[in-house]
Order: sequence, then C-alpha cells, then structure tokens
Amino acid sequence: MCAGLLLLTAVPALAADVPAPETVCTVKDSRLNELSGLVSDGKQWYAINDGGTKIQVFVLGRDCAVKKVISNPTDPFDVEDLARASDGTLWLSDTGDNKKARETVALHAVTPAGKSTLYRLSYPDGQHDTEALLLDKKGVPYLITKDILGEAKIYRPSGELQSPGPTPLEKVGSLKIQATDTPGSPVGSFGSVLVTGAASTVDGTVIAVRTYTDAYLYSAPDGDVVAALKRQPVRVPLPNEKQGEAIAFEPDGTLLSGSEGVGEPIRAVAGAAGLVTPSSASSPAGESSSASGSPDSSGVPVGPAIAIAVAVAAGGVFGVSKLRRRRS
Repeated sequence: MCAGLLLLTAVPALAADVPAPETVCTVKDSRLNELSGLVSDGKQWYAINDGGTKIQVFVLGRDCAVKKVISNPTDPFDVEDLARASDGTLWLSDTGDNKKARETVALHAVTPAGKSTLYRLSYPDGQHDTEALLLDKKGVPYLITKDILGEAKIYRPSGELQSPGPTPLEKVGSLKIQATDTPGSPVGSFGSVLVTGAASTVDGTVIAVRTYTDAYLYSAPDGDVVAALKRQPVRVPLPNEKQGEAIAFEPDGTLLSGSEGVGEPIRAVAGAAGLVTPSSASSPAGESSSASGSPDSSGVPVGPAIAIAVAVAAGGVFGVSKLRRRRS
C-alpha cells in the first residue's frame, strides 16, 4: 500500500459557471436497457450494459442507434464501466459487488474483433462495490469505489497485470464528495455522493468522476491520475438523469453522459474539458477528516448520523432492486 494516501473533499463550482447538458439523441434499443459505461472514438460510441451474462459492447451511431455488437461468450459477474485504450482495446470493469461477497473482481480487455482477456484483481482490504474505471496515459487502470458516505477509495494494480491473475491492488487515495442539490438519481439526494462512473480525455489531461447527479472534472496536465485527484475540481451538474452511470469525453473535449433505461437520452456538455483551467493544476483541494463539511455555495453537507441513516435505508432498497440480475 502506498504511503501518504490522499483524502480529498470535492468542492464544486457554482452551477452557473458551466453550461447545461443538451440532449444529443435517445437510446431506444431494448438491448441496451441498462447503460452503465460509454466511450467515444470520435466517430462512434461504445456502450455497455450493467451486469450481463456475456460480454457485449454496443457500437452506436450519433443517433443512438446500435450499428453492431462486439461480443464474447465470457460470462462476467457484474460489469459496471468501460474505458478505451489508445490502441483501441476496450476495457470492461467487472467490479460490481453489491453484496460485498466477491473474492476477486476483474477487468476484461476486449479487442474490436471480440477477443477477450481476463485479468482478475484482489483488494488489499476486503470487498468493495466499484462502478468507476479510469485508464491513465500508460494504460494503467484505476478503480474508484462506490461508497455510501461519499468517501470513494482509489485503487490501482500493485504491479503488471497478470492473466488470469489475480493481481493485487493497492490503495492510492480516497476521494470525498459532498452532497449537492442537483435533482435526479434513483435514491434521492443521497445519490449525489455515490461514484457511478469515470472517464478521461483522449490525451489524459482532464479526468471526470461522476455521481448519479454531477460530474467532477480534474486537471491532469501530465496524465497523473493520483496527482489530478488532489486538485480542485469543477462540478458539472447532470440533472434529472433517471439512473446516471455513463460518462465519456469526445476527442474535442465534449462531455457525454447517459442513464440506464430504454428511452433515456445521451446528453452532451460542449467544451467541458475547457472548463478546467491550467491554473487548477496547481490548486490542491482542501483536506477533510469527517463525512460532514463546511457548507459552500453549491454543496450540501451531510452529517454522519443523517448520512448513515439515509445510506442504510436508500442503499438497502436500491441494492435489493438490483439483485434480480446478480449471481451469488
């Protein structure tokens, strides 16, 4: 485990500082009913469902229509996010674990032709439910957990990935997110602290981490993920997404977001990457040692007792609703 782990509080920018997302198209294909991960190569989009009994990556046109499906018979446990390497390899984050019962989690590296390679991973400190995957400029994967009090943990492999593994993970930091009043999410305002996805720009200089309701953009001028997540983020509200989990960047810096559910839109925030100014690269976020924080103009602090009560109630209900597609 790395020394000097970082504990951060995401301090959002005012909603008025960023443009509102605009609908690009609507996902109408019933095969893509649980959109959880999204990436763009500049010409088309690649999308995955939450869960599934085989590997499927849906290739979408800019009208949200499915053009083809990249598939492999490998049966994952619970796929949650998607990233794309510089060589075109699609990385599926098979890291969901609502019951906190998995001995290992996994990544699936899938070629455009559908060949899949399995890499199992093991946490150093017990089970975690994880829905966010990042690849740095060197192709090193980072996992960001979905924690009920908004203190997401950050992990990366402690060495070179081994197939099938497992390769041990090391904890390299924690990212603490305060609640906001952005409407949406399947669990009310509690959803604004739950990390559901992540993405980076093609050149790796801007990183996005999303919750059900908001995206946080971090400057990464040298592509260093850990250093980036120490910095002050810019908050981009993503209001009224039914179950917002997908996040991606277009090559031009446009931020894309999407929600589970047939009939839900893919939306875009044009020029989002440009909202992260070079000066933010030297502006570290403040440290915090508790789940509550000082109120600010756009964040609503969540007290420990209230947060725990809401977490138990909302998390329990939401977890049960998703168990229908989980295997023990």
